[in-house]
Amino acid sequence: MLRQFLSKLPRKSGKSDSPELARSNSCTTAGSIPQPHRSNSLNSGSGRPCAPKRTSSAVFPASVVAGIEPLLPFKDVPSSERMNLFVSKVSLCCVTFDFTDPTRNLIEKDVKRQTLLELLEFVSGSVRFSEPAILAMCRMCAVNLFRVSPPNYRSTSSNGGENDDDEPMFDPSWPHLQIVYDLLLKFITSSCLDAKVAKKYIDHSFILRLLDLFDSEDPRERDCLKTILHRVYGKFMVHRPFIRKAISNIFYRFVFETERHNGIAELLEIFGSVISGFALPLKEEHKIFLWRVLIPLHKPKSLGVYFQQLSYCVSQFIEKEPKLCSTVIGGLLKYWPITNSQKELMFLGELEEILEAINTVEFQKVSAPLFWRIGYCINSFHFQVAERALFFWNNDQILNLIAHNRHVIFPIILPALEKNAQNHWNHSVLNLTINVRKMFMEMDDQLFMSCHAHFMEEEAKLSILAEKRKEAWERLENAASRQPITGNTAVLVTSLSTPIAY
Repeated sequence: MLRQFLSKLPRKSGKSDSPELARSNSCTTAGSIPQPHRSNSLNSGSGRPCAPKRTSSAVFPASVVAGIEPLLPFKDVPSSERMNLFVSKVSLCCVTFDFTDPTRNLIEKDVKRQTLLELLEFVSGSVRFSEPAILAMCRMCAVNLFRVSPPNYRSTSSNGGENDDDEPMFDPSWPHLQIVYDLLLKFITSSCLDAKVAKKYIDHSFILRLLDLFDSEDPRERDCLKTILHRVYGKFMVHRPFIRKAISNIFYRFVFETERHNGIAELLEIFGSVISGFALPLKEEHKIFLWRVLIPLHKPKSLGVYFQQLSYCVSQFIEKEPKLCSTVIGGLLKYWPITNSQKELMFLGELEEILEAINTVEFQKVSAPLFWRIGYCINSFHFQVAERALFFWNNDQILNLIAHNRHVIFPIILPALEKNAQNHWNHSVLNLTINVRKMFMEMDDQLFMSCHAHFMEEEAKLSILAEKRKEAWERLENAASRQPITGNTAVLVTSLSTPIAY
């Protein structure tokens, strides 16, 4: 019986086999996974679910085996031979095809697809995997998944993924890739897989290549990778520090070098669940990750693409250790956007969530610089930023913190409120400003009047200084106008009382 199905294995052909497949076969003997080429092009993508408008194909090695034939079904062989048949079917699936031309190799593609579906059903069962079977599975996944993305299809713009009209690319080979991903997921999560044996093949090199795939422009692929990497992290405890370090390196490269990567949101989503499992007290390594990775991730222009996942990771840290609130607020103030109003709105929203969890001691550490920044936001000419800053006073918990620290906050915020009440163009912002002034007055009337009087004194001093400056310039202009013009002497042009008609 064994000879019967082994005789149907595709014979090795030097003309039709690809170099990649040949390398894979040689690597099998050596007990290692074939090394793919790595793509150096990094870009940013939104990962938004939408109708497919563009397609891209990963660059597979040009390999087509003519006339591959299906092997016997698992049900037609004895139980003792099924694992050998499993290895044979997995080896058959190491053949890759060019999916950019849908008319080529239709029969061979269908044979491979049916074989992958058979393997998926087999892996879902309760068969214990031998070491050769584990090696064959890892090699097959490496051959099919670890591929190079074509540079000519990838975005080279430097907009950081902010262009909402830039639709994601969809890989035409996805019908086969999806089954391979499902197969890998079932394989990793199988209770019949011995993690002690599998870790020799799902090693650091394998994990790094999985992480490289997160830069895929296909959001479906990134979603599969997210689930698989999360399962790898859960099953292989020995790899957990390495996975955290490797993901941190991707974040470092994104923040400080390229600001282009498609999978930042998915990687942060994985880290969100990882952070929730950290034991208390937090290790110094984890606190360093918060300060050196998560806080700087607020800097790139494409923050909006992954802001929700980033904010969740930060909130998980604060929930674990509330003392980190002042550290996080200090970091937000360091990277505060000055010219990007949409990012300011995100920062203000995240600040409000943090202030809801902060205690009085931590709040006092950052209250002065924090409310200086909020005061600038209140005076913003972008009405949404000003409104969002004034909405802080609608939060009872934040209002309570302000009341307990009013001697520090009143002198900082009141001048901003007075300037808004006198000059702001937006009617809604004007009404909110008046309401906040009333709250301050009701909170501590005496302190309010004292701060208001001090503000008026400062305004009077500034007015006197401005008048003196104006008079000084007038004297200089008059003195310069009386000087004779000779040679190359510079001429001071005085301001005209009436405009010139052109």
